Amino acid sequence: MTTTVERPWVQEMIVVHRVFRRESRLLPELVRGVRPGDVERARFLAGMVREYDKGLHSHHTTEDALLWPKLLARVDLDADLVLRMEQQHDVVAKGLHTVMGRLATWERDASASARDGLAEAMDEHRRDLLVHLDEEERSVLPLVSEHITVAEWAELGETGRSHTPKDKLLFMLGALLEEATPDETARFLSHLPVPARILWRTVGRRQYAKQMRKVRAGLR
Repeated sequence: MTTTVERPWVQEMIVVHRVFRRESRLLPELVRGVRPGDVERARFLAGMVREYDKGLHSHHTTEDALLWPKLLARVDLDADLVLRMEQQHDVVAKGLHTVMGRLATWERDASASARDGLAEAMDEHRRDLLVHLDEEERSVLPLVSEHITVAEWAELGETGRSHTPKDKLLFMLGALLEEATPDETARFLSHLPVPARILWRTVGRRQYAKQMRKVRAGLR
């Protein structure tokens, strides 16, 4: 009798990556669209950049703590790959540190020079991020599927959600579902408690759409 081994749903990670790909592309476009001296808009977008920074930092530190050590212990032949993932995390973190430093300057005066310097740093961050995401999806997720259990994968997701403030959970769900296919959306929603699904459909979806209209105002 053949026993079927349940595998973690690694597609979840790909959807999360789509969110970071989207936001790392849109945020510098939005920054470049701010008129010099428009401090109010600069401060608003600065808040969005900080949310992005927190989300990516949480995503990577959770992987560092819960994913890489397990893979290193189980896939000897691919240890160099796992170590490269950690090194890429460091590169991405350093780029974000530069972004956040320039963000503070731009937020104060919304000058054209500070705006352009910030957008350039964000573009450079995106280039580093895409290198990492591409390789992780291509080379690491197949190892995760083979060597990480369903329970361990679930722990990764639960830890990430636990780092998200409760008042941001519906927003994060909206960010995910914006990038999800209908089948992926159905799977995400099926894992939510019934009250959470009702809250999303009655309140969260509308609030997310309203927030995104404000954030993306002026985009072509």
